[in-house]
Amino acid sequence: MDKIQLLYVENIISRQDQTVQQELTFFMQIENINFDKQVDVIWSGEDGIWHTLMAKYHSMNGSDKEYWRVSSAFLLQQQTLPGNIEFTIRYRVLGAEYWDTNHGQNFLSEADSGIQLAHGRKVQNIVFDKCLNDDLSAIPIVVAIDHTFNAEKVGVKWTLDNWKTSQYSACQTARNYWDKVAQSNARNPNQYGSQIWAGHIEQTDFFKLQYIICCESHEQTIWDNNEANNYSLQREQLKLLILNLHCYQEENQDKKFTQIAKAINALEVDIVCLQEVAEYWRDGQGDWESNAAKLINDRLTHPFHLHTDWSHLGFDKYREGVAILSRFPLSNHQSRYVSDSDDIYNIHSRKVVMACVHVPYMGAINIFSAHLSWMEDGFQEQFQQLHRWAEEHNTDNIKATMLCGDFNITAGSEGYQTVVENNHYDDQYLAANEQAVFEKIFRVNDAHWQDLLTDDYRIDYIFMNKSSALQVTSAKVIFTEQDYGRVSDHCGYFMTFEPKATGNK
Repeated sequence: MDKIQLLYVENIISRQDQTVQQELTFFMQIENINFDKQVDVIWSGEDGIWHTLMAKYHSMNGSDKEYWRVSSAFLLQQQTLPGNIEFTIRYRVLGAEYWDTNHGQNFLSEADSGIQLAHGRKVQNIVFDKCLNDDLSAIPIVVAIDHTFNAEKVGVKWTLDNWKTSQYSACQTARNYWDKVAQSNARNPNQYGSQIWAGHIEQTDFFKLQYIICCESHEQTIWDNNEANNYSLQREQLKLLILNLHCYQEENQDKKFTQIAKAINALEVDIVCLQEVAEYWRDGQGDWESNAAKLINDRLTHPFHLHTDWSHLGFDKYREGVAILSRFPLSNHQSRYVSDSDDIYNIHSRKVVMACVHVPYMGAINIFSAHLSWMEDGFQEQFQQLHRWAEEHNTDNIKATMLCGDFNITAGSEGYQTVVENNHYDDQYLAANEQAVFEKIFRVNDAHWQDLLTDDYRIDYIFMNKSSALQVTSAKVIFTEQDYGRVSDHCGYFMTFEPKATGNK
């Protein structure tokens, strides 16, 4: 595809309550070359003065393309209306510029001409979003179709379970395709002959929806499946972060707490599992005001629910423990030693905290934040104790159990083999990033699976139970030199989850 391409322009003049307004909307597609980018519309009205409108990101189209959009309104009382406009679009990224100039002729859009499809497109979905929210009573569908196609029937085929089953919703012709147009007496919203069809999907109580558009004429049928990516709307995915804080051993420690909080805010994390959470010892009484999890939580834009506990004396001056922070309320929070020892002066006395989090549209999830000992210092016994504890609470209403944190076992090691042979949990980072390796280890138990992890030195994991109703959708390493900066002797792991197709509720 071209690096940037106009999909449609909308030009409407409306009148309401003695107010005359002209609104311009531009919708385009670009190739996703780099995160840092700018997309502009360079346009001129009948006064001949050129202006720049900066577009904003709208949504992804597959893995390598993005939709961008910009809209601007002009009131007659405040200024002369633009009238007929001439324009071109520009994409700047990595020091290069890419243009769509309509083959060097610039695009033209006459005043009050409604929707004008670009580059000979026959059909264009003109009202779609990427997110579902509770404010929606129905999902609107509006389709612009080139008049030469002579559409006789338009509808939407949609699914909630990744096309295991599907339903169909019909669209109707709509001369006035927006409520604002219908109420404002626009003169001629279809001057260029774009047929406008509108419909809706009434059901909204689900996590994810995919749909495609079917346009039928007497001679042919066109399917718009968003360039084989389907149109997709869904609720926000569950975002989970795990991080070992290094027990107050960092230089510029306070600054790094702020750095962590900023990343949680920026990534819109929902649940955070922390290890080596420290607070000053103070003769074993502790000092809540110095608690690392509390300090991070206090610096969030909106502080989370917090559950934390300590297990032993760390670095001769701290109460060292683990914590769970959650955007959603916590219930059934507990803490328990999973080690044989509960001696607070023994660093291999290991306490784990757990809580149940009820995530909207996903259900109840049991979260465990753990920091276990090395293999030679009790890992196997501790993991088995943790597993038994998790199983105690894995009731029918629990949609997933996640064992999160620092397990002090490298991928492929004897300790990791304990998890694999346990046959209850899957390594979620591997599931997201190395599907072929994941299948050989956790699905078919390849005899030589350990060789596949020779260069994998992770010791921090999210292990999720195999019977979970959730699935991981992405996993990345953060708090590196390239991504949010170093804050510990460990990296952080940021993962996203959504219901499995059969788990939509």
